[in-house]
Amino acid sequence: MNIINQIIELGDGRTISIESGKLAKQADGSAVVRMGNTMLLATVVANKTAKDGVDFLPLSVDYQEKFASSGKIPGGFFKREGKLSDYEILVSRLVDRALRPMFPDDFHADVQVSITLISSDSQVYPDSLAALAAASALAVSDIPFNGPISEVRVAKIEGQFKVNPSPAELEKASIDMMVAASMDSINMVEGEMSEVSEEEMIEALSFAHEAIKKQCKALQELTLKAGKTEKRAYSHETHDEEYRKRLFNELYPAVYAVATEGLADKQLRKEKFSAVKESYLSKLQEGHTESLSLFERYFHDIEKKAARKAILDEGKRLDGRKLNEVRPIWCEVDYLPGAHGSAVFTRGETQSLTSVTLGTKLDELQIDGAFISGYQKFILHYNFPGFSTGEVKPNRGPGRREVGHGNLALRALKRMIPAHSEFPYTIRVVSDILESNGSSSMATVCAGTLSLMDAGVKIKSPVSGIAMGLISDEETGKYAILSDILGDEDHLGDMDFKVTGTEKGITACQMDIKVKGLNNEILSKALHQAKESRLHILREMLKTLSTPKDELKPHAPRAHTLTIDKEYIGAVIGPGGKVIQEIQRVTGATIVIEEVNNMGVINVFSANGDSMKAALNWIKGIVAVPEVGEVYTGKVKSIMPFGAFVEFMPGKDGLLHISEIKWERLENMEGVMEVGEEVQVKLIEVDKKTGKYRLSRKVLLPKPAEKVV
Repeated sequence: MNIINQIIELGDGRTISIESGKLAKQADGSAVVRMGNTMLLATVVANKTAKDGVDFLPLSVDYQEKFASSGKIPGGFFKREGKLSDYEILVSRLVDRALRPMFPDDFHADVQVSITLISSDSQVYPDSLAALAAASALAVSDIPFNGPISEVRVAKIEGQFKVNPSPAELEKASIDMMVAASMDSINMVEGEMSEVSEEEMIEALSFAHEAIKKQCKALQELTLKAGKTEKRAYSHETHDEEYRKRLFNELYPAVYAVATEGLADKQLRKEKFSAVKESYLSKLQEGHTESLSLFERYFHDIEKKAARKAILDEGKRLDGRKLNEVRPIWCEVDYLPGAHGSAVFTRGETQSLTSVTLGTKLDELQIDGAFISGYQKFILHYNFPGFSTGEVKPNRGPGRREVGHGNLALRALKRMIPAHSEFPYTIRVVSDILESNGSSSMATVCAGTLSLMDAGVKIKSPVSGIAMGLISDEETGKYAILSDILGDEDHLGDMDFKVTGTEKGITACQMDIKVKGLNNEILSKALHQAKESRLHILREMLKTLSTPKDELKPHAPRAHTLTIDKEYIGAVIGPGGKVIQEIQRVTGATIVIEEVNNMGVINVFSANGDSMKAALNWIKGIVAVPEVGEVYTGKVKSIMPFGAFVEFMPGKDGLLHISEIKWERLENMEGVMEVGEEVQVKLIEVDKKTGKYRLSRKVLLPKPAEKVV
């Protein structure tokens, strides 16, 4: 075995090691990355040739966690790893977005990257090492790749920046971002923040980039050790430069005219571009030898060049807006009468219908993963049906894009959700995209804010979001930053930068960059232009609903929280859950009890006031402390030869001895009392050793006069 190793120093005593040449040697490239006891095995394989007619990069990235890595057995019937979880999909997307822009534009062979968590350390997040592992596998392969790249998590904890912090440290972080970059420039960002400023965010990105540069240098050394400086030769594209030039000269003026016409209607603009194309094709003579696949590719290049030149030279966008202009907005709340909260948010040709449902602790999302396990009280789901773009698309459940967009919106809103102690509900937000032409995830954030406020959720501050774009020319140095980009501008542009925030600061961001050289000047300008745009959107939203509604919807469940001493938890639950089940059956309320900080916390949920009152009184009766000398109205539970047991408080039985029933002497209990009979009793003693209660009825009755002998 030719085993090679590389060590990366993080500067605070922690290290990352890379090993190659021991495992998975039949892959084109493989590497094991280790930090602490967390180990990731990454492999990469690429076909030697591209499939016919493929003019894009067929890259697939899969991150998967083995439950054995953390000493767990998977749940479910089959007890084996199944399809990727949402968390695994999100990590796969982070790696994909970091790698994809770095492959050569003309490389179209199938590439498969697999990253497997083979050992887990509870103090080391594996997602911050996944892209480094993938880049290490590429570094020791002969697959063409314009790297190296790497990725780190950067957090701001108590005013200090730290790379790849532990989970405990991350809980205190005001910034939590994943950043990917090459030696030269940042190409991917995703994270969440606690209303931070634009300057703080730029500082965090710069700090992360310095750490990434060290990792990229280590990968360059790894490539030298592996002897993989020469990459494989390939030829996946054929071109006809004369044909390309002829098409450009003939079609560019007409395409540029459409690009500068300022058509706000997406379909009309599409039809006009298609008309130029069809006009040319209709003039071709029968038996022409021109390649239609080359025509489509070159026509796309003409469209791209025309749209970009119109923006850079004339400041004209495809729909006629100014560079910093946001499309018209209209909003509506309380649109769905059956939901606990709802909103419609429309910006241009992008529309989200979002609903909020309030549930109990029983509705929490259970997460069962090799690294992350637990419960999630705030859930956000994003749906993107085909009709939203006028396309026919089978409904096969959420794909990776839906999972990613939903996660971004969740991160934008979750730090504004009140603490569970203040609002003891499970909250589910669902965004259904009904129209899409650019940044439906940001429409989800806006609609989510309005629907939460419509539901009466006391969010800390309303949140809005905006998608920014970039058009740049490397030769001339010209660039233009676009606010509220269209779908076409995202496709034809160099950057998709989504920023969400409140009036105070940024709460989340996501950035994908297709070009090199995004400097701090461009980044700073984009962030400040984004701030102006998202504050404009926020003002438009607040015209519809400015603050959370004071009351929940009439049909939404009401919640009440009780805190009791933990020794009473068993009394409320009862043997085998008998007591709590009876309370729920009789009152119709839903009751959830748990031990928190050595106390019992009871949450009672009900949509009916009488039901809530009855359940609370019942529970209070169970946990109330009986007082000697107090008089209670009880119910006879059982009759014994020596007396009767009376339930004088919920869950508390006392002995009413035969001698304490009447002043007169009773020989036996026959015919004296019946089970279920109500009787007034007085608590006369609590046994200090056993805790048993002694009751008396006769002390409440008039004492008969003594007979004179």
